[in-house]
Amino acid sequence: MEKVEILKNIIEARRSTFPKSYSTEEIQQSVLTEILNSANFAPNHKRTKPWRLKVFRGEEKNQLGVKLAAIYQVTADPQTFLEKKYIDITDKIAMSDSIITISVNFSGLLPEWEEIAATAMSVQNMYLTATAYEVGCYWSTPGMINHLREFLQLEENQKCIGLFYLGKV
Repeated sequence: MEKVEILKNIIEARRSTFPKSYSTEEIQQSVLTEILNSANFAPNHKRTKPWRLKVFRGEEKNQLGVKLAAIYQVTADPQTFLEKKYIDITDKIAMSDSIITISVNFSGLLPEWEEIAATAMSVQNMYLTATAYEVGCYWSTPGMINHLREFLQLEENQKCIGLFYLGKV
């Protein structure tokens, strides 16, 4: 198959796949490494490579789920707090093989939008690579990410802009 056809098929097959559709099969470390490596080939002005990706698996992943649920419990308005949503947070994390936190490192050399755009392109590369490996994934931006600075040990010029869920389908 011609390269253009292969690329076209991967782009057209790319979908957001949610944790409820993931199997319990583990993603091989070599596949996860390839997915992460593809992020490094995103275009970025002045080669700032502003994306900061942190992988959570196993017990670390469970701790992230507990942290997100605790943030929801503390920050949700008591009138709108939903017990089901609280439980769903940890369940969604548990159903995922891996979670990658997506953060941007603002260099100060470029407009912030350019570094956010470069980070988004790095995530698109991960989406396409995951699709090629038949790994389900999706990028989520819950409000709780705004409270992860300390947990992720982000620097002052960094901001978490999402969670990237992955699982075999």
